[in-house]
Amino acid sequence: MDFDLTEDQAAVRDLTTTLVASRDAADPIWPDAQLWSALAEANLLGIGLSEDVGGSGLGLIEFGLILAECGRGLARVPVLHSTVAALAIDRFGTEAQRRAWLPRASDGSWVSTVGVDLAGRSPNPTAHRDGEGWTLDGVLPSVPWAEHADRILVVADTVEGAVLMLVDPGAEGVEVIAQETTNDEPEATVTLAGVAVGADDVISGPDSDGVAVQWVWQRLVAASAALLLGVCEGALRLTASYTNEREQFGRPIATFQAVKVHAGNAFIDTEAILLTTLQALWRLDRELPAEREVSIAKFWASEGSARVTGVAQRLHGGIGVALDYPVHRYLLWAKNTELRLGSAQWHLSHLGALLGRAS
Repeated sequence: MDFDLTEDQAAVRDLTTTLVASRDAADPIWPDAQLWSALAEANLLGIGLSEDVGGSGLGLIEFGLILAECGRGLARVPVLHSTVAALAIDRFGTEAQRRAWLPRASDGSWVSTVGVDLAGRSPNPTAHRDGEGWTLDGVLPSVPWAEHADRILVVADTVEGAVLMLVDPGAEGVEVIAQETTNDEPEATVTLAGVAVGADDVISGPDSDGVAVQWVWQRLVAASAALLLGVCEGALRLTASYTNEREQFGRPIATFQAVKVHAGNAFIDTEAILLTTLQALWRLDRELPAEREVSIAKFWASEGSARVTGVAQRLHGGIGVALDYPVHRYLLWAKNTELRLGSAQWHLSHLGALLGRAS
């Protein structure tokens, strides 16, 4: 693949950079409603959606560039999860579902999130047929933005296979309990007790092969790697600026060999995250097999982001622990995203299993 950006991709990246940079990353309010509106007005929320529902008809590379810039600027908006849920509706939903929800997803008036995690933290909810619809029971731990979402995309296990469905957080039988997170990003435990889900809210399934579930999972994981890429790039940029300005013994500390070594290793980690993430997104964009590439990208993003943000913190010395200086926020964002959707060790084990089956 060609890693050079096209003219359109560069324009998407630059526009997102401008919008994100105009906001204050230190603001404690989640979500940033003004940034969300600005992204919607620029049609960046519908970047990968079909043009007939108000999207731009572009691809996952462009989506990844938006996420990277959001990570770089620590943008407090639910772009990752809301867009992946919308992409799933565009790909698997009926025409009526696409027309009902996707134009509103593009203009920012309808927010969704994804309660899908196949990394084995907890079993999927179970669903039983109830006439034309389903009755849903189970617990979804750590669902990002659940309190702010109009719908949660859920995978439920049935005797006939996996079902992808949209659940209203305000429906009867749904309990949403807010959780505290490392970087203050909104998350919640969602308990489902006898929740009625109508046929109109079923996006895909029952599917004994789980094709739709894997489709959503792989895009969610690759997209989270893109977000971590931006977090690392932001931490590196801040560190480069600081070490070139901070002087010790009459010289910028960036000229010290130990600083160069640590900064160089952090740069290599960030480049590895960039290349593996682009490869995963590129293959997914072309509907090529990408299970290994997605886990490789998330492994590097989880493992690399911990090292990069840790180095950034240490190279700032004493100021690195000051809460009125921004470098600590990159460490908190990386830590919050590192373990979500499978840790580095989980994806390394998954890769081992894939290689074992292929041999």
